[in-house]
Amino acid sequence: MSLNVEAYDAHQILTPGTGYLSKYDHSLNPYVGCSFGCSYCYAAFFAPFDKQASWGDWVRVKQNATLKLSRIRRSLEGKTIYMSSATDPYQPIERRLELTRSLLPILAEKGAHLVVQTRSPLVTRDIDLLRRFDQVCVNLSITTDCEDVRRAFEPRNPPIRDRLDAAATVAAAGVPVAITLTPLLPIVDPDGFASQVAETGARRFAIDQFADTSGHFRAGTGESARCLADGLAWDSARYQHASAVITDRLAPDIRAGVAGFSPDYLLSSPAPR
Repeated sequence: MSLNVEAYDAHQILTPGTGYLSKYDHSLNPYVGCSFGCSYCYAAFFAPFDKQASWGDWVRVKQNATLKLSRIRRSLEGKTIYMSSATDPYQPIERRLELTRSLLPILAEKGAHLVVQTRSPLVTRDIDLLRRFDQVCVNLSITTDCEDVRRAFEPRNPPIRDRLDAAATVAAAGVPVAITLTPLLPIVDPDGFASQVAETGARRFAIDQFADTSGHFRAGTGESARCLADGLAWDSARYQHASAVITDRLAPDIRAGVAGFSPDYLLSSPAPR
């Protein structure tokens, strides 16, 4: 299926941190929409209603993002920025457009503290720029140890092995890495999976289950992902068992839920494992 790409001028590039990201000063989304199109993605909730069903098939590009960020006059020194909260800054179109790459030098020069959230090995391309930051962390999303599960929930995503290798590459370059096991999908071997992610050299780990929708303003996991989980008998009991095994194996460097995404936690620098 072809990707529908639209470029537009955004009114702003930095958004105040709220809700799940309330401990951050800002979030930064170079794109609207995400062609990875994960079945469980909460960000689809925030898309225009007529575009929610086609989540993953369209991307809007903030073509003025670099200019907007460069013209920000207020200081970003020590400000914590989460990139990104509602898209993947390294989704496939980034390879051609290099929009995210264009933002990194500006953020580093302005003294921002940056957390990058992605599931793409493309992040390794920008190691040279990530090393310019005084405080930075790359969060790599790795949600299962089973390729069949990955293909069921994340058919357009990079393979698990590629993500593990990317995490190891970034960590070996001296850029702090966190592995986000969120949402944790069905796991074949929880203990073995914990060993795999630990061997990447990641310093931090976050774990969580599917997000619940509450009211009209809290985004949650899509119905298609819940149906897939039901079909694989991935219920609360199985999640709790797998989570307990993984947490025990990765303690004390793992946190659950919103605490796992705290900038104070991610941007601290513990001794290597």
